[in-house]
Amino acid sequence: MNHQLPSFFPMLPQRPRFFSLLASSLPSALMLTLAMPGLCGWWPLLFIALVPLLLFCQRQAPQTAAISGLIAGFLYQCASLYWILIVLVVYGEISVWLSVSALLLVAGYMSIYMSFFCALFAAICRRFTCANGSYSPCTLFLLMLAAPVMWVSLDYLRGFLLTGFPWMDLGYGLYAKPTLLLAADLGGHHLLTFSLILTNVLISSCFLLRVQVQRRRAHLLILGSGAAFVLVIFFVYPHWRAPLVEAELQNAPQAKIAVVQGNVDQAVKWSEDMKEETVAKYLRLSQQALAEKPTMLVWPETALPFYPQQDPLVQAISRFAAETQASLLTGAPLFNIDRSDGTNEVQYFNGALLFGPSGKVTASHAKQHLVPFGEYVPLRQFLPFLEPLVENVGDFTPGQESGPMSAGDLRLGVLICYESIFPVIARDSVYHGANALVNLTNDAWFGRSSAAEQSLSMAVLRAIENRRFLVRSANTGISGFVDPLGHITGKTMLFTEGTVAKTVYLLNSKSFFTRFGYHFGPFCFFLSFFLVALVFIKKKRG
Repeated sequence: MNHQLPSFFPMLPQRPRFFSLLASSLPSALMLTLAMPGLCGWWPLLFIALVPLLLFCQRQAPQTAAISGLIAGFLYQCASLYWILIVLVVYGEISVWLSVSALLLVAGYMSIYMSFFCALFAAICRRFTCANGSYSPCTLFLLMLAAPVMWVSLDYLRGFLLTGFPWMDLGYGLYAKPTLLLAADLGGHHLLTFSLILTNVLISSCFLLRVQVQRRRAHLLILGSGAAFVLVIFFVYPHWRAPLVEAELQNAPQAKIAVVQGNVDQAVKWSEDMKEETVAKYLRLSQQALAEKPTMLVWPETALPFYPQQDPLVQAISRFAAETQASLLTGAPLFNIDRSDGTNEVQYFNGALLFGPSGKVTASHAKQHLVPFGEYVPLRQFLPFLEPLVENVGDFTPGQESGPMSAGDLRLGVLICYESIFPVIARDSVYHGANALVNLTNDAWFGRSSAAEQSLSMAVLRAIENRRFLVRSANTGISGFVDPLGHITGKTMLFTEGTVAKTVYLLNSKSFFTRFGYHFGPFCFFLSFFLVALVFIKKKRG
């Protein structure tokens, strides 16, 4: 007996028109928007959000599937990245039309990855479909493996292509549910994304069980194996790992750290008349935080709105550290004069300074991964018409060091703002000895948008992946502490000033992710080449 695969969209014509493409794309785009942090955060939708899109692509030509993925990705990215308008219009003083164009351009670029995924998925489905329209057990297994591998490989590619913009990969959508996150210390957030895509494929495959009766048992066995993998990643492993991490925390050395949230208005922050008031505010708040007897105070990114190497205001901070005998870590712009080639070129950095209990600067750090069109203009020599933009967004040089900053027992891996979305930066600092992570950021640029929570969600995964406490100090919020199990404590409100002090446990063991698991993304990337090759080598069954 032959059975044709059921179509999730039986009313669609063989060559869907735009309305049919929209009808297949909109449900997935809407569920992804509602599931991810910021607007709603209904994370359970991540387990089914892509099912409509997958079911549609399984029955279409790669070109049609690519268009459907492009539409779904574009709608989702526009809804997720709307805060770009706030950054550019309100704070960047860029015209509305240029800002809207930038949003559409970024959303279009991001949607290309989903489009490419859908095209490859449809191509594999078409190549390996049996003559009667059904899937063999081997084909079903291939689809279950290929879909999450291709998705993760494209996420990984997006993380470094064109300087990289790995903003809000699907695995981050689970950040509010720590009990589902602990497998990230095996394969990072990419492993969580892999498992979410696999779950969507499993559910969509349940619609495809109208196959030969004698082969259904094999299909169910394969689906059951995939379901078992998902259960292990999201439930079994976390249940086993959590008590081990808690036991390790009990025997770890401790340090009390206080974060200071100054809530300095971004519109006047860099005004010459405001810098004394800004320093006075941070010193006042820090004095209040001393009631908790912290060993270290942490101020946000560019808390010092001046170059401390040449401004006498830095002396007030030195005196404060010396009088209180507390270490102080603060963000500040830095500069260096490069005399190596005889040009005396001045290089500017978005950096951090560590003041020791003596009041002297004991260590400095320069941000390694800069924000394109925010802290520098990429390809300036090829895009001369963008030169005026430099005056508004800055022109910094990336730093090179990845080692931790030491203060007593503390060895801090410093992540400045945007760096928290790049797993390899946090991983490298922990691998080189950091026993805690610190994220200095200034999310005032985002206004009261979903971007602040999105940024926090990605920082949470850095703590879990490397099994380290993460201390987060943000100018306007969200500040707080994240433990190695993903729990957020001391979380502040947006656009408020204040301090929060917590005890941080200093772990020295390295997680599997820190040692080896950070290769999971690259592994999927290279495996995807083999899967793509199968599409072109395997002859379609007739």
